[in-house]
Amino acid sequence: MDMQEAAERADAMLDAVLKGIDPDVRWAHGPTTTRACGVTRRRAVMTVVSPERRQTFLDRAETFWRKNDYRIKAVNKDDKFPAVYAVTRSGFGVSVSFRGKGQAFLEADTPCVKESKVAAPASEPNGPAYEGVYPLPRPDVRSDFWSGEGEGEGEGE
Repeated sequence: MDMQEAAERADAMLDAVLKGIDPDVRWAHGPTTTRACGVTRRRAVMTVVSPERRQTFLDRAETFWRKNDYRIKAVNKDDKFPAVYAVTRSGFGVSVSFRGKGQAFLEADTPCVKESKVAAPASEPNGPAYEGVYPLPRPDVRSDFWSGEGEGEGEGE
């Protein structure tokens, strides 16, 4: 597997977990970074996730990963910057974390693979693309569920 193939696989993993989060959230591509023999792909969630909903968001990502045979490496239950880290059998590392201003980020790190050029992600974000914009803006999409305070389970539950 070369870096491009690994990046495509990382994209598929990120796209799948985002599709597994219900109700859906708006997201944009974050920057791609390469290292000596690997790639990191990123997604930034553009939906406002209230402090009361952050653990639910993490739980849904963790549940998706467990159902798909990922191994959960660590769970950070910090009130301000919670996160979940997982790994696949093939050595891909994935995470979802909340950072500044409560914005959620998803990342996938590839294992060490054969060096190659890496193209931009092919998947289309389900909101504005923000091409050439860095850093990305803070979340600005409101959701009745994710941006709210209640204890409900949300759509599809």
